[in-house]
Amino acid sequence: MADVTKRIGLSLGADICWPLVYEEVVRRLDLELPVKKDRVRFEVERITIEPFSLSKPKRYDVVLDRLTHWYHPSREWIKKAAVKDGTYVLNNPWAIQSMEKHTTYAAMLRLGLPVPETWMIPPKEYEWTADLKTTLNRYAKLFDLGAIAKQIGYPMFMKPYDGGAWVGVSRIDNEQQLFAAYESSGKRVMHLQKAVLPFDIFVRVLGVGPQTHAMQYDPGAPLHLRYVAEAPVLTAEELRTLEDMTLTINTFFGWDFNSCEALRKDGVFHPIDFANACPDSQVTSLHVHHPWLVGANLKWSLFAAATGRKMQSAMDWQPYFDVADRPDLPFAEKLKAYAAIARKRLDSERFQEFCGKHLGDLDRVLWEVYGTEYAHDAIRQKVAALFPEHEIDEFTAHFWNLIQGWRAQNKPA
Repeated sequence: MADVTKRIGLSLGADICWPLVYEEVVRRLDLELPVKKDRVRFEVERITIEPFSLSKPKRYDVVLDRLTHWYHPSREWIKKAAVKDGTYVLNNPWAIQSMEKHTTYAAMLRLGLPVPETWMIPPKEYEWTADLKTTLNRYAKLFDLGAIAKQIGYPMFMKPYDGGAWVGVSRIDNEQQLFAAYESSGKRVMHLQKAVLPFDIFVRVLGVGPQTHAMQYDPGAPLHLRYVAEAPVLTAEELRTLEDMTLTINTFFGWDFNSCEALRKDGVFHPIDFANACPDSQVTSLHVHHPWLVGANLKWSLFAAATGRKMQSAMDWQPYFDVADRPDLPFAEKLKAYAAIARKRLDSERFQEFCGKHLGDLDRVLWEVYGTEYAHDAIRQKVAALFPEHEIDEFTAHFWNLIQGWRAQNKPA
């Protein structure tokens, strides 16, 4: 057997807490796996930003990316690594460019998902150029914003067609608020979307490879309280629907890591936001859900590295469209068919077999690490980066106690 080292690169921005835990778990696991005819070991490195030659040899087998949705030098390096070196990247850097609400809304409407009524409206302001002025003078049609709003119906939300973190989002209850929000939208291209009201639960589902995790979400709470600690009260059928929806969205665009927000009204889950290039991964917001995320990232990246998983180099939408166009299938059956395509693309059975065979100790080691001073320091570092100095001790203790509560309820056998 040959000794092979698989190298996992972490492409990071402001992330602090989860990479520290990720690295510590890999170090403690000290894996040496028999894969085909090789003995496979793993190294984890943080990727630096520096000039690079396009002919530079491959260094990483897998890159877990948290940066390229906004930092172009790293995006271009990762594109080179993927297309020239065959590096597997979470998420595909070309798919990143489709990670905006507009494309995803249109695609999932095509598949029959109950996305609320949504309109795109031109921006209020422009960066003027000679060609743009000519184009708009010739072809831009004057429109009645109030009339569009009446077609959609109040209440609604005005929000950018892309982006995230609730930036530029306004709830609109009447025409006065509508015009005020539009006047302040500046050069952003905006959507108007019918509000899903009254809803009885707001759920956010994280997806990492074939793994999903549903959390109840309260957008009106302070950031550190938005993710509800208790598991959402959902039936097994509802959990499966949310899982199928999330995996369908992710695999349609070739994404490994994403989150899907959905509102339940009259028993139906309406997806409202499901294109997140950099899903929240910080302990200061996820708290008790943080160990699941780190564990899921570990399992999927180790699987991808060990098995030499190949990236989906191009979008292949036709299998989904073939299901969507079947008049004999109700939507619930179509969603199951979409999810079957998703699980096949994500090698779900092979992944589960790999985890059972090779990563049986991972959950135990993860549980142990979250009880160490090392994890406590990682939490404190993240708190110190976000909270004022006089609140650091208080909130470090707050998140640490939540994590220890999770450990008390999830002690491994």
